Amino acid sequence: MNVVDKALQTQIANIQERSGKTLAELYTLLESTGLEKHGQLRDYLKKEMGMGHGDANTVVTLFRQRGDSDGAGDNPLDSIYTGAKEHLRPLHEGIMKHVRGFGDFEEAPKKAYVSLRRKKQFAMVGPATKTQVEVGLNAKKLTGPDRLVEQKSGGMCQYKVRLSDADAIDDELIGWIRAAYDAAG
Repeated sequence: MNVVDKALQTQIANIQERSGKTLAELYTLLESTGLEKHGQLRDYLKKEMGMGHGDANTVVTLFRQRGDSDGAGDNPLDSIYTGAKEHLRPLHEGIMKHVRGFGDFEEAPKKAYVSLRRKKQFAMVGPATKTQVEVGLNAKKLTGPDRLVEQKSGGMCQYKVRLSDADAIDDELIGWIRAAYDAAG
């Protein structure tokens, strides 16, 4: 078990202890609300259960990623990484393992990518083509080699990086994402 997995397990244990509920009980509670959007569910847990932002966000993320009894699951990545793009999903998950170690943030799935937000969006991750995953970054004054591509002003992101293999998930990429995370406050 890596450091991120251990940290998540510790956080889950602490959530269950503080709330007095198991994850299954929290999932049942979330199902009973009739709410569907990530932010609505997170805010519900914050208000009704007194959870902090990070704990509520983690519970909702796990709730939305769990598999249904029929095995179909409701993980938003199932619809983003489908068909010819399915083989790219491990790249997405590899990036997210690093990013989840930064601290609290919201993962807001969209139709074709996942928005990563603190006070504002700091990154987005999703398939760009059938062979590449794209990481969009919102941070000022990033520097790096050609793979860090500055975008025109007024777009959704200030920089983009495309990757097609796990070797591209390196310290440089994670450093750029961390800079964007820190800037989003």
